[in-house]
Amino acid sequence: MGERPVILLVTDSHRATLLGEFQRYSRDYELVPATSVADAVSVVESLVHQGHQLALVAAEHDLRDGDSLDVFARLRPLVPTARRVALLAENFLAHVDRLRIASLDNELDAYLAVPKGLRDEEFHTALVETLSDWGWSVAGPVVARVELVYERPDANVAALRDWLERSGMPSRAYQADSPEGTAVLEAAGPDAELPLLRTFDDQFLSGATVAKAAEAMYGGHDSIPDDEVADVVIVGAGPAGLAAAVYAASEGLDTIVIESEAIGGQAGSSSMIRNYLGFPRGISGTRLAQRARIQALRFGAKFYTGRPVTDIQDAPPGEPTHHHVFVRGARICARAVVLAAGVAYRRLGVAALDAFLGSGVYYGAATAMAREMKGRHVVVVGGGNSAGQAALHLAKFADKVTIVVRRDGLAATMSEYLIREIDATGNVEVRTSTQVVGGGGDGRLEWLDLEVREAGGGVHLERVDAGGLCLLIGADPACDWVPATVTRDAKNYLQTGRDVPKDRWRDGHPPASLETAVPGVFAAGDIRAGSMKRVAAAAGEGATVVALVHDHLAKLRAEEFTDVLPEASA
Repeated sequence: MGERPVILLVTDSHRATLLGEFQRYSRDYELVPATSVADAVSVVESLVHQGHQLALVAAEHDLRDGDSLDVFARLRPLVPTARRVALLAENFLAHVDRLRIASLDNELDAYLAVPKGLRDEEFHTALVETLSDWGWSVAGPVVARVELVYERPDANVAALRDWLERSGMPSRAYQADSPEGTAVLEAAGPDAELPLLRTFDDQFLSGATVAKAAEAMYGGHDSIPDDEVADVVIVGAGPAGLAAAVYAASEGLDTIVIESEAIGGQAGSSSMIRNYLGFPRGISGTRLAQRARIQALRFGAKFYTGRPVTDIQDAPPGEPTHHHVFVRGARICARAVVLAAGVAYRRLGVAALDAFLGSGVYYGAATAMAREMKGRHVVVVGGGNSAGQAALHLAKFADKVTIVVRRDGLAATMSEYLIREIDATGNVEVRTSTQVVGGGGDGRLEWLDLEVREAGGGVHLERVDAGGLCLLIGADPACDWVPATVTRDAKNYLQTGRDVPKDRWRDGHPPASLETAVPGVFAAGDIRAGSMKRVAAAAGEGATVVALVHDHLAKLRAEEFTDVLPEASA
């Protein structure tokens, strides 16, 4: 058997049909058959002993010694990262309710009807998506288009790896003294500085940071023309900004999107979003963001990545009504602006842990580091959906994952489907009324101090071994750069519509529902006061804001027509 990852096909009565259907994957995967639950366990034990990667277990539901769920339960301790698909040949409706509940309990990834004719592409679409998710999150890229070389893990290196992962770039990271790292350094020449990036066009970037990398790989080939004019400039390329870009560009507006880091925002770091409309098997945040970006590009939107917006100002008197959007090294003239910069993760504030940023301590879901957590205990701090998704993803690699929350439960802050999956995942534990207050280690994180609030009101400290800490403890709006003329609420979120103070209303009328105190400047998504902090809600606001932009542009055209009408009449 070669180095290709394995697809295990557990089938008995429909063996010929299923082997024929799976034959199309034989170029990239080794197809290994099994005929029963016991046979599947024996085969996988042998594969694991030989060091093979198991990508997918596809099991016919009705087997002579059990069913597909028995297969998955027996194999999960052996290959926790393998994807699991149940195949239903007969009595589909009789089994579908049981399998639906099993999917909610994290017992399988998908259930599909066995094809009964030629070219069942819905069946194969589901399999390809499942294999693609495994390849992205578990196997890593076969061919790296971007290579990162670093001396030792630190916060900057962790940020670079996370950015590459969220940007959807096939990449690999090497320490400088490794054979691979040495080869890249030799190719770069004697003046190379670490960390070093070799980009997809075989250029070298010394002293790399996220901002430098984003501009070099995206912005460097497409500089912003001086005083470029757009109907709408969208600041931020998370779900709200991407949705606004798709709808604005598709409706004929000259659309520019500016993103300082990775396309997708915080949502782009989610390993699997299962409750987004239209994706019954779920979709990773990275893939959702990249698909939206491609969609917006096809409609004509322009993206400038790696450039933070520093200020927004009204055009001076005598110029047509618009806004000047200042980006590092450039100025864009915008008839309307949509602020969709989202939020930034809140810091824990434990000084002892700051030294381990990038060496076991990570802000965000740290999907780029998940494969390195094998054999470790990982603590996830946070009670929101992002924390739940991160914990479930890490549980496929780590020996144990502990979710730590200050509250007395998860129900108030996390979706029920995630709570259910967490409850059903054997190596995930939830510690309530608990917070991380310290930690340490020799060169990388090795242990954490937990402060536990007791039922009687007392508090005790507990030290636990931990090789990883992922912090998702809430977020603050990313709007420090937004001018003070755009009003905020007490938590610094941007106010829109009737939430804008009445002394900023115009002629006694409030701004439009998503418009800020500044005419023509709108806010959508997590940065806005009162937003729902959900991916679908942010995308909905991004789509909705485009109608308000159209109304604003229509008013500008009417005002311009009124201004020139006397001259035209004369």
